[in-house]
Amino acid sequence: MARNDQVTRQWLLLQKLENPRGITLKELAKSLPEDIGRHSRTIRRDLESLETRFPLVAERVNGETRWKLIEGFRQLPPLALSSTELMALVFSQDLLKPLDGTEIKASLDSALNKAGATLSAEGRAHVQQMRSYLSVGLGPHRVYHEHRQTISQLTRAITQNHTVQLRYYSASRDRTTRRDADPYRLWYAAGTLYLIAHCHTRRDVRLFAVERIRALTITSRPCQMPLAFDVEAYVSNALVAMRGEPVEVELLFDRKTAAWVEGQVWHPSQAAKRLKDGRLRLTLQVGDTPELVGWILHFGSGVQVVKPVSLKEKVRAEAREIFEGK
Repeated sequence: MARNDQVTRQWLLLQKLENPRGITLKELAKSLPEDIGRHSRTIRRDLESLETRFPLVAERVNGETRWKLIEGFRQLPPLALSSTELMALVFSQDLLKPLDGTEIKASLDSALNKAGATLSAEGRAHVQQMRSYLSVGLGPHRVYHEHRQTISQLTRAITQNHTVQLRYYSASRDRTTRRDADPYRLWYAAGTLYLIAHCHTRRDVRLFAVERIRALTITSRPCQMPLAFDVEAYVSNALVAMRGEPVEVELLFDRKTAAWVEGQVWHPSQAAKRLKDGRLRLTLQVGDTPELVGWILHFGSGVQVVKPVSLKEKVRAEAREIFEGK
């Protein structure tokens, strides 16, 4: 049995054991998904394992044995959060608004509601007052309410290390294809949620936009992310989300645009230097992608591409097509 199945099952068991009434072995078995194992002998072994780390008790009630966490352990002590600490949490809640309707967002909302309940009426009023003059702007983003089932399935597949079968719409090819993929991680960047996975068709690790997954099935085939694969390194050359052949980019911003560009973190590799005439030189090591061209164009005439020459030509060609209405 996969180690991840055991971890997932025991996590679900702990959630059920938080019930103050307790829960029977039969009820525990019925509450678990079939694909992670729910035989009574398996659950008994899990309970024995959990007993070594958590204070479990078994009580006879109406002729049945009911398991639960010992009284007083089911809930953490009340959190002594200040208004400013709670405010920081509220902002994090706002940043995940695109995930409204998903289990991730529901769990966060539940946690914050419990944290807010520990404040006095005056403290809650202060938090609302702070929100009236400090708020979070998300910018362009997708909403994932209708994709909550897909996100839940992907989370399970990643946890259980199982290959998934996808029906995936490719925007660049304008067609939907069937893919088998080994899921590694869900990655949220620039308002979009991606699946990082090894595609069996392409025989390479690819990014799949979650909203373009038309159908998803978790298979019984096990998979494993290679020990040598580094997810952070994989996405490191993306300016935002698209990956490409790394190139050294040098940009020159005029004095007016420099005031807006300076001080912002566009990419971990960036190096910025103010020139004597007020202009700003910015260098980056990023993937050579259409995303890079679009990012440069959004600065308008306030930016000049110094190198590479190939990138300068791409930006010029794109600007020409925009001007000519192609």
